[in-house]
Amino acid sequence: MQSIVIVDYGMGNLRSVQKALEKVGHGAVISGDANQIGEADKLVLPGVGAFCDAIARLHEAGMVAPLVEHIHAGKPFLGICLGLQLLFTRSYEDGEHAGLDLFKGAVVRFPDRPGLKVPHMGWNHIHIRRLAPVLQDIADNTAFYFVHSYYVAPADPDIIATQTDYPTPFTSMIWRDNVFATQFHPEKSQRAGLQILHKFAALR
Repeated sequence: MQSIVIVDYGMGNLRSVQKALEKVGHGAVISGDANQIGEADKLVLPGVGAFCDAIARLHEAGMVAPLVEHIHAGKPFLGICLGLQLLFTRSYEDGEHAGLDLFKGAVVRFPDRPGLKVPHMGWNHIHIRRLAPVLQDIADNTAFYFVHSYYVAPADPDIIATQTDYPTPFTSMIWRDNVFATQFHPEKSQRAGLQILHKFAALR
């Protein structure tokens, strides 16, 4: 069985991701060890919290190099919420902060508009633009659980797998080759979310 490692950099509800994977029949190890991350067959990068703290902790723990090498080696990678945002060039959350720059683009805040609550929190629907392998058997307009104030604005629209309206469309999932990353939380999204985690874990 291929090893799945959930990256522990001190941010995020790691155990809930692990429990969700276990529920669909896939064991996963939570680890903050750079060597173990480097040896993983599949990586999951979850995260909740501030972008600047997250990127600093990844660098301090020596996790950036094995993360990037894993992706460049073509191994399956799943980013969740902040784990999606960290893949981009920069974030404008509380200033300007450099990201991993694996994808060109920025992390920006929802605009201040009358009646628009920020953070965007709760269930919302995805609109499938490209049918990523992990979206097989997921119907268009399926609802997933979100909680975030910032979202990614990719420079390359071809990496967008799904969009969600709040109230205008934003990128709720990206996919390129072996990299899948969601703004929503599959581990909190009941059956549809578990289906995505199962499809990811079953990738070869």
